[in-house]
Order: sequence, then C-alpha cells, then structure tokens
Amino acid sequence: MDVWVEKEKCTGCQHCKDVCPVAVFEMKERSGADANADNAPEEHKWKGTTNADVVAKWKDVNDGHKHFADQNDGTSGGLSVATAGSACILCQACLIECEGECIVIHDDAGTEYRSIYK
Repeated sequence: MDVWVEKEKCTGCQHCKDVCPVAVFEMKERSGADANADNAPEEHKWKGTTNADVVAKWKDVNDGHKHFADQNDGTSGGLSVATAGSACILCQACLIECEGECIVIHDDAGTEYRSIYK
C-alpha cells in the first residue's frame, strides 16, 4: 500500500489523523524539514504554496479548525504527512473525512483511491 498527501491541497484539518485506525498520518509544520516525509510525487510535495481553489473554499469557514496554519496545535493546523503509508489497511476513513481532498492511496494491485469530502 502506498499513501501520500497532495500537500498543496491540505487544509490542516487533521481529520485523516483523527480517523485513521493504524496511525498512517502525522501532522507536521508547513515550514518544517519533515513536511515532505511521505511518498508524495514531486509535483505534490510542499513547496510553500497552497492550492487557490482549496483556500477559496475553506478560508472563511468557521468550524473550529485552524485552516492553513503553519503549526499544528494538537487539533488542527500544519500539514498532514503519510509517514506510515505501508500500515494502511484501506478502510478509507481518511478518504471520506479529508476536507482538502488531498489523500491518494495506491493498493498493491495498482488501484488508485482519492479522497472525496463527504
């Protein structure tokens, strides 16, 4: 199983980390050296720029999350990083809960799964 986060779309909502039963995801600082500590392809690594469409959708939402904050406060903020992607059991909970629709999973047969926010 291969799991990564398209960093430019991550809102920092932390839902993926909260719902994953096998701790695939960790929240990292956007400015931290380990913001790209997963298998994201080069075009989806964190380069300091957030997708404008995702920002437009979430910047004014007042749901208690620190959307697009540099650091995580334990409840939201920062970037999600799939540091333990090989532990994924394909339960798909993260795919349903991801606000930024930024999670990609490739199973061992090569099937691709992408998050679609409920």
